[in-house]
Amino acid sequence: MKKIVILSGAGMSAESGISTFRDNNGLWKNHRFEDVASPEAWRKDPALVLEFYNMRRKNLFESEPNPGHFALADLEQKFDVKIVTQNVDDLHERAGSSSILHLHGELKKARSTGDPELIYELNHWALNMGDTCEKGFQLRPHIVWFGEMVDNISPAILLVKRADILLVIGTSLNVYPAAGLIHYAPAHCTKYLIDPDASNSHLFPGLEIIPEKSGTALPVLVKRLLDTAMDS
Repeated sequence: MKKIVILSGAGMSAESGISTFRDNNGLWKNHRFEDVASPEAWRKDPALVLEFYNMRRKNLFESEPNPGHFALADLEQKFDVKIVTQNVDDLHERAGSSSILHLHGELKKARSTGDPELIYELNHWALNMGDTCEKGFQLRPHIVWFGEMVDNISPAILLVKRADILLVIGTSLNVYPAAGLIHYAPAHCTKYLIDPDASNSHLFPGLEIIPEKSGTALPVLVKRLLDTAMDS
């Protein structure tokens, strides 16, 4: 069974109504990232950080997977599919994909500030000051903030190294280390970039460019891949 690795970025979630980091009309508009998404911000004003992520979490609870998410789940009928996502939402999971590696954390989880091994699922959007782990430490968003290590980059590299097909979806290819994952694809790997703005694609040779939104392009591409798998 061929291995498909998917690298998904913010553009894919934006089609479901999730505000993105660079969205001028989104939740980030009135905040510098240094004020809401960094260890320094947490030390300076944890209440503001929690409020900001509560807004993002509420946005997520009100959003649904789009046709692109469901199309990727369909790939599992004929392929060994691994998703590596820069997104902190759970839309891939809710669409039915079974193997997702989150590079930048998960919005619907919180973790202890005193014991990072203590991670909790959230079934509501509000996380407040005074919400503590079982050891009494304040909970923080389970998010990789700017300036923190991306611990899942190493397992992501291993997945890309084994890919027969690589789909890069909804990403500007500006955010490292995630953008550098493409360079680990083996020589035989067929690579696609699905994004309306493929301005950086010249930096990554060998990509088949599909300059469309994922919700439009993925159902078509996935059908083509599944039909090819059935014929082979």
